[in-house]
Amino acid sequence: MDYYVHPTAVVDAGARIGTGCRIWHFSHLMPECEIGPDCNLGQNVFVAQGVRLGSGCKVQNNVSLYSGLRIGSNVFIGPSAVFTNVRNPRAAVNRRGEYATTVVEDGVTIGSNATILCGLTLSEYAFVGAGAVVTHDVPPYALVVGTPARQIGWMSAAGNRLQFDVRGRAVCPDSGTYSLADGVVTHDGD
Repeated sequence: MDYYVHPTAVVDAGARIGTGCRIWHFSHLMPECEIGPDCNLGQNVFVAQGVRLGSGCKVQNNVSLYSGLRIGSNVFIGPSAVFTNVRNPRAAVNRRGEYATTVVEDGVTIGSNATILCGLTLSEYAFVGAGAVVTHDVPPYALVVGTPARQIGWMSAAGNRLQFDVRGRAVCPDSGTYSLADGVVTHDGD
């Protein structure tokens, strides 16, 4: 094998695991899930059928990734973060065919104990603070915190807070320059 699976983890037949991945204690990968190369799944991570993770993702302990979830590359999901996949769950009503699609684009960070309601898009390099409850789409590079989550600023691709000047320019020491125009941040490069 060109990946590591801890002996206590369960990997069902049909789960696809990329090279260089590490699957840790008591994790469970269902059939037809796909884990891209170089991902790290911490202890007690559940990945449901049909879930896709891009390359280089880090999913920390006690996270469940339910059907309907699409995760890009280089995404960080903090310990005990929560995803949902049904808008109106009832124990007595089977909604198995009604899973809402939630998209987590490349480079997103989700802090520990954050809750992401289903049917949303967290756009590239969005940053969700610990304990936030996300009820709306999050724009690229946005920093959101609180319950319900509200935007309080912008983050760079390297995870540094961006401070825009009066011309709408900001510099991250690790990832270069950014522009803010009409409420949209773009990465101009190094």
